[in-house]
Amino acid sequence: MRGTTEYWSTDRDASTVVDQWREMLSATHLPWSVAVPRPRTAGFEATIRRWWIDDLALVDCTCDPCSGTRTKRDIAGTDGEFVVVLINRGGRETVAQSGAEAGLQPGDAVVWDSSATARFAVEEPLTKRSLLIPRSALDEIVGRAQVTGGVMLDGSRPATRLLTSYLDTLSAALPELDQAAVSAARNATLELFIGALRTAGDTPESTVTQPALRAAMDRYIERHLADQLSPGRLARAHGVSLRTVNRIFTASGQTVGEVVRVRRLARAREELAGTDRPVASIAHRYGFSDASHLSRLFKAHYGATPREYRTAARADGAHVQVRGAEVQGPGAGRRETGVTATQG
Repeated sequence: MRGTTEYWSTDRDASTVVDQWREMLSATHLPWSVAVPRPRTAGFEATIRRWWIDDLALVDCTCDPCSGTRTKRDIAGTDGEFVVVLINRGGRETVAQSGAEAGLQPGDAVVWDSSATARFAVEEPLTKRSLLIPRSALDEIVGRAQVTGGVMLDGSRPATRLLTSYLDTLSAALPELDQAAVSAARNATLELFIGALRTAGDTPESTVTQPALRAAMDRYIERHLADQLSPGRLARAHGVSLRTVNRIFTASGQTVGEVVRVRRLARAREELAGTDRPVASIAHRYGFSDASHLSRLFKAHYGATPREYRTAARADGAHVQVRGAEVQGPGAGRRETGVTATQG
């Protein structure tokens, strides 16, 4: 969200503070049911600040002790699927999901999945940062291999420190970045997240099974997106059997055709945001039969048509929240009872 920061804060009305906090958290971290200890409601305070890295959301939060659950009802009320990286920057918080419980100290991070129930407990005043990643964005990097919730990212590991320090730098620079730089920052963020997952031992199988061969095939696909690509062509180009090609790709939960389609859509998406090239020209450039073919697949994957995406990406301060199909500009601020919500 170039040049725009969104900000929320609670007021001091103890009679509505729990509702305020629930509204704030659900607006920025997906729907949650929350509770604040009764003795603390009179003095409970929370603030949230959000930036957009194209379709990724970076959210900073401070709050007093509280707890929350993400129920099946909350999940049903969520538009789209997300993977969220929660980074503890000060205080103590416990997060539980998928049978795993993580007690977070400053510098630690945990990954949670929007499609599974979860709970958290903030034990002392907390400062945290969350990175919300649509599943459709992860498809571009690792396919549909499941990134499960409850995965701990040890803050002492270099890959985790690299991710967190990069996000520190990026949050300060985002208001000054143009659209091309934001797109590049978005892609770098995804790669650093996957790198941190690898060191945590939760790497999707496709990245550890014959990694050099898979990487070579991925590079080949990138260079030939306009061509007819098939498992047989990849096998011939790399001197391996068709069975080997299929085994390597299905380990990530995708076929070769699905990987090719996602990469074509990702490149088309970059062109839409960064160039004035006509949609039909972009479609031809990346192997789609025509503009309508690209438009149909693009909307199915990202939740907006190519023209809708380009219009939003070009608008000053606009963003597209893919899969939720939310297209919002700087004038589309929200009003929430008892919650201060500003954009600057």
